[in-house]
Amino acid sequence: MGVSELAWQAPALTSHQALGKRVFDVAVASIALVALAPFLAILAILVKLDSRGPILFVHKRVGLNGRPFHLLKFRTMREGAREEQASVAYLNSSDDARLFKIPDDPRVTRFGRIVRRWSLDELPQLVNVVIGDMSLVGPRPFFESDLEDYEAHHFQRLTVMPGLTGLWQVSGRSEIVDFEEVVRLDRYYIEHWSFLFDLEIVARTVPAVMRRRGAY
Repeated sequence: MGVSELAWQAPALTSHQALGKRVFDVAVASIALVALAPFLAILAILVKLDSRGPILFVHKRVGLNGRPFHLLKFRTMREGAREEQASVAYLNSSDDARLFKIPDDPRVTRFGRIVRRWSLDELPQLVNVVIGDMSLVGPRPFFESDLEDYEAHHFQRLTVMPGLTGLWQVSGRSEIVDFEEVVRLDRYYIEHWSFLFDLEIVARTVPAVMRRRGAY
């Protein structure tokens, strides 16, 4: 997996910073889950009614220090979509397989297209935040297989907990199709982290979602 590459990386946050960030994450995510519970239940029902398959899409991703975890999303694609990925790879808007993004992906369901446009499929990751897999703000978690192609400087993004939102998302999201640019944004966030920076990114997330820029 290349996790040994992490050995040269120092922790990105001090223990006090990490604790403060964690307390904030759990408090905000817990409140959000309670407040959004009726809305999440309605979304779950609509996902189930729209197409055959499970309500949640559960996929293995890599988090802090290369630790794998199961990321949660509302399912937005038809059942068996993962097995079809090779057949639609030519539609990838990025030349890098680590950024697999397809505008108007034919595998997306009718309701899934709406959910994606408003980033509602990401809301179950509030559970990931509460249980300690993710933070509210941080680099987006990539696939475990991607580590095989990581260069040394890429591993810095694994020295903090992955985030539900982050600098990449509020800077263009899927419009950014260069993996090195994603890594640059992640490293900038890590190297300039502060509690106020997290608050700024959270505040920028709402208008970014409303603009639906790079969401598909």
